[in-house]
Amino acid sequence: MRTHYCSSVRENLIGEKVTVAGWVNSRRDHGGIIFIDLRDKSGLVQLVADPQDCKDALAVAETVRDEYVLIATGTVRARGEGLENPNLETGKIEIILENLIIENRSKAMPFDINDEKVNDEIKLRNRFLELRSKKSFDIFQLRSKATIQARNTLDELGFLDVETPILTKSTPEGARDYLVPSRVHAGEFYALPQSPQLFKQLLMVAGFDRYFQIAKCFRDEDLRADRQ
Repeated sequence: MRTHYCSSVRENLIGEKVTVAGWVNSRRDHGGIIFIDLRDKSGLVQLVADPQDCKDALAVAETVRDEYVLIATGTVRARGEGLENPNLETGKIEIILENLIIENRSKAMPFDINDEKVNDEIKLRNRFLELRSKKSFDIFQLRSKATIQARNTLDELGFLDVETPILTKSTPEGARDYLVPSRVHAGEFYALPQSPQLFKQLLMVAGFDRYFQIAKCFRDEDLRADRQ
């Protein structure tokens, strides 16, 4: 589908033909020449639909709106003097369109994806759209990198990454249990463990020495700012 992600199209590709794919972040019509900022997980790149280069691509670009999904093929060129965008990783280049395909159209957006002032209720009602924002992606990316780094570091130190049971026999604790009914044994229930240290103690007496688990925590109580 693509030869490059949007933000990987840089000055070293000037003069080469590339294919990128993503969502329309914005569209601007400057007197017959249309500029499209295309977005994927890596960032933005500017597409240019110029009738002197390809009238067919311009005709398609005229129908494009925000959040349309596009596949774009064109030649990379340097932006004109004074037209560079220092705020973009791809701000020194643009892609002159030779072929533009609309893979999917979008209805009018209920809010601007990167608008921080939008009411949270509207964002959560449209969570699949809010997750497209750069802020949301950056949070997920940071969490992923932190988890991978923790695992790699602990592995280098000789720790084993273990998984302990999510469902087990209920144990008396202070917090209320989350119960899951058993399909096989009527009237019996599994519980989400509140004493995961029991499983760790099995590993201790078995001589595992060093181990860790990045675990989910389930508690039947009100949410807190620092736990799920």
